[in-house]
Amino acid sequence: MKKLLLLVVMLFGISCLGFGADNSLKNVQKNGKMIVGLDATFAPMGFRDENDEIVGFDIDLAKEVAKRMGVQVEFKPCEWDGILFDLKGKKIDMVWNGMTMTDARKKQALFSEPYFEDGQMIFSKKENKINKVSELEGKIVGLQLGSSADIAVQKNAIFGKIKEVKKYGTNVEALMDLEAGRLDAVVVDAVNGKYYNSKKNALAYSEESLTTEYYGVAFRKGDKALRDEVQKNIDEMKKDGTYDQIVAKWFGK
Repeated sequence: MKKLLLLVVMLFGISCLGFGADNSLKNVQKNGKMIVGLDATFAPMGFRDENDEIVGFDIDLAKEVAKRMGVQVEFKPCEWDGILFDLKGKKIDMVWNGMTMTDARKKQALFSEPYFEDGQMIFSKKENKINKVSELEGKIVGLQLGSSADIAVQKNAIFGKIKEVKKYGTNVEALMDLEAGRLDAVVVDAVNGKYYNSKKNALAYSEESLTTEYYGVAFRKGDKALRDEVQKNIDEMKKDGTYDQIVAKWFGK
């Protein structure tokens, strides 16, 4: 009986000290800002404009959520291949930058509900257009290291038939090498590839995609309070029409 009482007292003491408590939302409110990690080359979700300002679809969403939460937002560019390590290391509070919700990532992070649908598509030179995944056989293919494209290509049956897979720090580097003729194709998020090509119209994209994917905001596993507050505000934005206004701004009606 004495041991049981001692255990109860110890547990009560730990609870009072706040060990194990989820202070994620309180910490953001106390700091007066939330820090969002992103790859600042991933247009139109989050990228630098001609004035070196970070802008984009996800940027506008995050700014509006922060405004509704009564805090500021700081955008912190990170290397995409290590961005979840930055999240776990508390260098950022969340990843909000077109992050595909994969099973592997769900083991490492706590996600919001899906807020955007996309997929991995094949981009190629117009004169050598690749329409189908099977046509990647024998080709030199570029993609971003650690990206959803990287995962999608490795999981696809075509992987063993590709001549060479070249991995880049950013999608922009891969697409530029494609334009320069150093690659036969690039596998990239459709929204990113199409936005890049809209500025130059030098590339073609496939009729067939490798995947259908959903983007989510990633948080640390224990940060449920912060995740729920962000999700609540996204839901409210969808109900009051703000989300649709931001969609129209970046993608048209």
